[in-house]
Amino acid sequence: MHNAAFAALGLDWCYLACEVDPKNLRAAIQGAQAMNFSGLNLTVPHKLLALDMVDVLDESALNWGAVNTIRFEGQGTDGVWRPLTEFDHAHHGRPVQFRSQGFNTDAEGISRSLVEDLGVQLAGTRVFLLGAGGAGRAIALKLAAERVAELFLLNRTASRAQEVAAEILHRFPGVPVTVGYPSGPVDLLINATSLGLKPGDVLPLDVARFPLRQARAVYDAIYRPATTALLQAAQAAGCQTANGLGMLLHQGAKAFEIWTGCPAPVAVMRRALEQNIYGH
Repeated sequence: MHNAAFAALGLDWCYLACEVDPKNLRAAIQGAQAMNFSGLNLTVPHKLLALDMVDVLDESALNWGAVNTIRFEGQGTDGVWRPLTEFDHAHHGRPVQFRSQGFNTDAEGISRSLVEDLGVQLAGTRVFLLGAGGAGRAIALKLAAERVAELFLLNRTASRAQEVAAEILHRFPGVPVTVGYPSGPVDLLINATSLGLKPGDVLPLDVARFPLRQARAVYDAIYRPATTALLQAAQAAGCQTANGLGMLLHQGAKAFEIWTGCPAPVAVMRRALEQNIYGH
């Protein structure tokens, strides 16, 4: 998606995928900065770790509690911090200092995708969220900020869900939040866990405790495979469903704009994703 966008705008840029062990994440970030990368994306399991590994946090990362996008910046002789690309194009000279800034584009990505792909307006809805890790935490806080009517959090490690619930109660006291399964139906179930990425993964919830027919819509943040076991089961139960392609698209478009300063060619990026994931 990013390489297609660079090509569409005539940018001589390249987006690379690199697998990094969590214990080497700090060194990888520092290495990318030393090599004058414009920025990075981070995915599972790096989004929480990176909070303490960047020099400064954007308001989005502070608000949603995770970093999925990093931009490398330089300080000019005038004391102003700018993206490194501006030193290339605006003749500000060489930076006198460098820094990394962390952003979160996941929260904006999922809210846009829910509207586009499921027609869900979050305000006033009952939501059951699976997962309270990097993406899950950001999504939970975004749901609370959008004033859902009620939020249920389920996480493999209950203490993490309780921490996120406590943060929501502190920051958004008007939003009821419960750790555990809902009693009765919900408007929306969201999977923000990694269960479903691998063939043979178990479902991310116990359907004996929450039958999927009790969810009007089911959103799986996983986009490959395009139809996870959860989405298959949800479709069989008569739920409206969507995968995480829209979230991937919109978080990526926002990251593209953070790095380049250019409006993202969203249609080009969507076509590239669909071709890559669906083969058409």
